[in-house]
Amino acid sequence: MIDLAWIQRVIDMVEGAEIDSLEVSRWGTRVRVAKSPTIQVGGGTPAAAPAVSSGHQAASSASGAPRPEAEPIGEAAEAASSLVDIVSPMVGTFFRAPAPDAPAYVDTGDKVNKGQTLCILEAMKLMNELESEVAGTIREICVENGDPVEYGQVLFRVDPA
Repeated sequence: MIDLAWIQRVIDMVEGAEIDSLEVSRWGTRVRVAKSPTIQVGGGTPAAAPAVSSGHQAASSASGAPRPEAEPIGEAAEAASSLVDIVSPMVGTFFRAPAPDAPAYVDTGDKVNKGQTLCILEAMKLMNELESEVAGTIREICVENGDPVEYGQVLFRVDPA
C-alpha cells in the first residue's frame, strides 16, 4: 500500500530544494517527483519540456547566489540581449542530424519556425527530438555534434527578430 503522507513529504522536499526532480524507491514502489512538466517526444517517450529563456542570465556561484556578469558593450550588448537561449531539457548526448550521414537539422544563420526540430538528444538509447519554442534565426550553436550535455545547458541562441 502506498503511504500518501510519505509521498507528500517527498513532494515537499523537492519543492523546497534547488533540484528539478527526485526518484525514490521504497519497499518495491518507485516514485519520481519533478518540477518540470513532461511532454511526449518522438515515439511516446516522456521528456522534460524544453526550457527557453531570453537574454542573459547571471551565473551562480557555488553557494547558489547570483554572481555578477560582465556586460557586453554597445551594439554587442543589444544583440546579445535580444537572443533567446534554447537549453537542454535533459542530460544526454547532442546530435545535430538524425543519422551520421544525414545533413544537420539546422546551421548557424538558418531561419527556424516554432515547433521545428533543432537536434536530437539521446538519453539511455532513446532519441528525443528537441523542437524550437521560438521562430527566428539561429545565431549560435553552442555545442558540438556528439558532445554530452547537461540539463539547462544552452544549446542554441536564436534571434527572434
